[in-house]
Amino acid sequence: MTETYEVIVIGGGAAGLSAALVLGRSRRRTLVVDAGEPRNAPSAHMQGYLSRDGMSPAEFLAIGREEIARYGVELVRDRAVDVTKDGSGFTVALESGRGVRARRLVIATGLRDELPEVPGLAERFGRDALHCPYCHGWEVRDRAFGVLATTPLSVHQALMVSQWSKDVTFFLHEVDESELSDDDLRRLAAAEVRVVPGTVAEVLVEDDRLTGVRLADGSEHAREVLFVAPRAVPQTDLLQRLGAELTETPFGAYPVVDPTGLTTVPGVWTAGNAMGFAEQVINAAAGGYRAAATINGELLMTDLDAGDAS
Repeated sequence: MTETYEVIVIGGGAAGLSAALVLGRSRRRTLVVDAGEPRNAPSAHMQGYLSRDGMSPAEFLAIGREEIARYGVELVRDRAVDVTKDGSGFTVALESGRGVRARRLVIATGLRDELPEVPGLAERFGRDALHCPYCHGWEVRDRAFGVLATTPLSVHQALMVSQWSKDVTFFLHEVDESELSDDDLRRLAAAEVRVVPGTVAEVLVEDDRLTGVRLADGSEHAREVLFVAPRAVPQTDLLQRLGAELTETPFGAYPVVDPTGLTTVPGVWTAGNAMGFAEQVINAAAGGYRAAATINGELLMTDLDAGDAS
């Protein structure tokens, strides 16, 4: 038998749990499907979330799971592998073989980070190899920064991190200096960011701390922190299976949504990094709240209209 819910939330991060909390408090029978692979798992802490600044991501999620349980929301540790439109609702196939059905969906599957293949980098990611100055800049302020360029857009990252340290070296790595615009070079100079050409061959580590990088030419550059922009891979498989319209951005293809997170597929909302690259934890939680409140109101009016018609 396929169990039926009013709403299924696919993804148990900040966006998904926030949506589930609002739906549970709205007395909607809700299921959260959580594969247990949060994007920020490598980080020891999260920042910029008012009243939760400095909390570990694991603790944040544990508290969220406890909160949704108070309102009767079910959470299953499983992976949604397929979803189909089924009359007035949706059927979700889980990796375990279980099938579940709902009237509405929230897809909050986030994105996956793909790091450059530089030896030693992945092991330091979330510790002293970082990607977001708003998430980690205060904690590493005034240290010797390096920025690893993966595209010409990495110039923006080098300029941004100069707000947290005046000792910044921009390693061009996969970018040729000719790809930088005159404005790029002018701004880097104004920010006193040193530009170093050449490929980074290795991240140097001593006593479990990052100490610098070694270039392909053998030269070594002492650094304490390395910022890098991973390639963002949006987890939009389920949205694509439903035929949701996507739009290309410099950071991948994301769904076209309205201000509430409603996709071009009626009945399907999205929130968090599944809808955009720059959704921090606090933004993701807000997006989940907004989607859930909209869904509750929409279901209410749909049922009232159906009652009037009958």
